[in-house]
Amino acid sequence: MKKYYYSACLLLCVLCTLPSYAQKEGQQLIDSLVRELPNSKEDTGKVKLLNALSNVYRLVNPYEGIRYGQEALDLAEQLEWKQGIAGAYSSLGYNYQYRSEYPAALDYFMKAMKIDEEIGNKRGVANTMQSLANVYQYQKNYPKVLEYQLNAQKIFEQLGDKHGAATNLGNIGIYYFSQHDYDKALEYDYKALKIAEDENYQNSIAGNLGNIGDAYLHKKEYSKSLECSFRSIRIFESLGDKYGTAIDLGNIGETYLAIAQDNNNVQPDSLIPAGKSANLKKAIEYLELSIAESRKISQLDNIIEFSEYLSDAYKLSGNYKAALESYVVYAKTNDSVYSLQNSQQIKLLENKQALDLKDRDLQIAKLGLSKERNERVFLIGGIVALLVVIAIVLRNYNLQKRSNRLLTTEMKRSDDLLLNILPHEVANELKEKGTAAARYFDNVTVIFTDFVNFTKAGERMSPQELIDELHTCFKEFDEIIGKYHIEKIKTIGDAYLAVSGLPVSDPAHAQNALKAATEIRSYMKKRKEQIGDKTFGIRIGIHSGSVVAGIVGVKKFAYDIWGDAVNTAARMEQNSEPGKINISQTTYELVKDNFTCTYRGEIQAKNKGEMSMYFVE
Repeated sequence: MKKYYYSACLLLCVLCTLPSYAQKEGQQLIDSLVRELPNSKEDTGKVKLLNALSNVYRLVNPYEGIRYGQEALDLAEQLEWKQGIAGAYSSLGYNYQYRSEYPAALDYFMKAMKIDEEIGNKRGVANTMQSLANVYQYQKNYPKVLEYQLNAQKIFEQLGDKHGAATNLGNIGIYYFSQHDYDKALEYDYKALKIAEDENYQNSIAGNLGNIGDAYLHKKEYSKSLECSFRSIRIFESLGDKYGTAIDLGNIGETYLAIAQDNNNVQPDSLIPAGKSANLKKAIEYLELSIAESRKISQLDNIIEFSEYLSDAYKLSGNYKAALESYVVYAKTNDSVYSLQNSQQIKLLENKQALDLKDRDLQIAKLGLSKERNERVFLIGGIVALLVVIAIVLRNYNLQKRSNRLLTTEMKRSDDLLLNILPHEVANELKEKGTAAARYFDNVTVIFTDFVNFTKAGERMSPQELIDELHTCFKEFDEIIGKYHIEKIKTIGDAYLAVSGLPVSDPAHAQNALKAATEIRSYMKKRKEQIGDKTFGIRIGIHSGSVVAGIVGVKKFAYDIWGDAVNTAARMEQNSEPGKINISQTTYELVKDNFTCTYRGEIQAKNKGEMSMYFVE
């Protein structure tokens, strides 16, 4: 289910300086602000007005929000008004966040926080810390989430800011939800809801209700979940909040899908119809509405999540053609978001390289001018000039050697960057042909790992200790999988994804995957014995099957895999146990002669039904 991440209170702060707008919301607020804009003078008041427009537009049209945010930034810079500049950076960050362009959002939020720290704006710093935590939550960088939330809460409590504290409480609830601690999540969500209701902050009430419904869904209290979601959607619709409405529609559809999957254990009531087919029909109806609304506001994260659920709903209903079409939408949109984030990171490196090369060209140009002056001296100075010319030739020779070394270094840097993103074979194909075709691999083995009790580890350790330990473990994982020619795909928060058998086919892909998995398990066990609670337990899931692998884009690349085998491996990990390697029936058939395995029986896997599973002993 999609969560509601609360933005910081910048919009409310801006509107407090514009009294005639403070009680308006949604389209009514947009219309009022737009009517006032032509009459505004080119002063700080207009900056506030543009920032307010940018913030409220993020909910209905983030493209317009970015346009107004850039106008606010340009005017604030002309006026040299630092508070306005920080506000514009925050406004731009919110809009890029709502477009799922997270690297750009992080960049703007960091700039805003730096200025607020310089001018001593503690409330602005705390608000931006919340925004940073929200973006890191989307990226599943949980140590950063907790770090910024705790720091923001301290500042809000020091300032006595109830609204900021309530918003942050809701975000902490989301953090605990992401760690599967649903009772703790409900505790914080209800605290935030109580303050929001006392203050009559409608948007916050709706968001908290949606998150409470989400927690109830995962506790399989479906009627409570639907009740909260329907209350939430009525508020969002009254506010004209298209983003919140789209999420609620998808959440309701997902709940009806869960009811259909768990039909034998659910009692019908006023919100839950009787029968599997009736609940599936409602699931498909609400999920399609959510995806349509998300397309209108370019909310790619919604499209990714709810397209996958829609595919599951169609599959459960027996409409396999529609299920495949929805899964293709999910895969393509997911790849485009991942590619966009990588592209933005690479763009930063490319800009730095371009500046370095420009500096080198300026140095060469200056030396060229020096050469011309020396040649004029040669015409006058005779033998002395001849010596100067010889010196210049030698200097130019050394300069050329230095330039060649610089070019070689830059080329190596580019090659190293390419190899850090793509497998060696794919990178070579790309350099030789200019393109690299996506490939279908029929026989590979996918490995998923996830750390256990990550939330509790965060409570025992400082954020820096948590990050350092995560880096140490993942670095060792990289070494282990490298021994068995396994390709690392990516890390997702505290999860690790790798695949054996590509880009070069390997008949022993399953055996190599299990060898690597057992070494990873042994390493974590030994580390636990050495440093105790300063590290984590681990679950490992493995499945063998087929995937599609390739790169997206022409100039900026991201290598990834997709297919049902990836989802099944994730289900194996979710149904594993601490210190255990859980494998599917398919993988077991490939390794049973080489490894001792214990049959666990048929176990219910999310969206997969009952599956045979084995522990590798």
